[in-house]
Amino acid sequence: MARELRGNLQGNGLRVAIVVARFNQFVTQKLLEGARDALSSHGVDDDGVTVAWVPGSFELPLTAKTLAGTGSYDAVVCLGAVIRGETTHYDMVAGQAASGISRAALDTEVPVIFGVLTCENMEQAIDRAGGKSGNLGHNAAVGAIEMARLLQAIRGPGQAIKEP
Repeated sequence: MARELRGNLQGNGLRVAIVVARFNQFVTQKLLEGARDALSSHGVDDDGVTVAWVPGSFELPLTAKTLAGTGSYDAVVCLGAVIRGETTHYDMVAGQAASGISRAALDTEVPVIFGVLTCENMEQAIDRAGGKSGNLGHNAAVGAIEMARLLQAIRGPGQAIKEP
């Protein structure tokens, strides 16, 4: 019979860092609230959560990689909101944030979760930060728990984090 590995949603004992962009803070604060609520409701102790604020979504990857590289966290959640404007700035920031967050996870072998809204307008962002479309921050935090537990299952007991 094939062996099947799954992460669970038991957050007890996990250490999670959340990196939040200040740009569009009206939205990112709501994402942070959703993420903290999800972590708490899944058993992650508030003492096991670290929140780091960065200027904008472009700065999320470096901070996430640095936090993940310390060996102190089971997962890192990145929260931001990039809203399309009249220039190509949106495309560059959204693309670099996504690429950098992915690279941070691959380089450190710690789950680094993409919780960055990429929206056409503020209404869409508000809808995805606790409005009618749910809260991406909440979803990202749940994903962080599941991925942390999955990697623990793959690595075996006592091997939750790759040491730097």
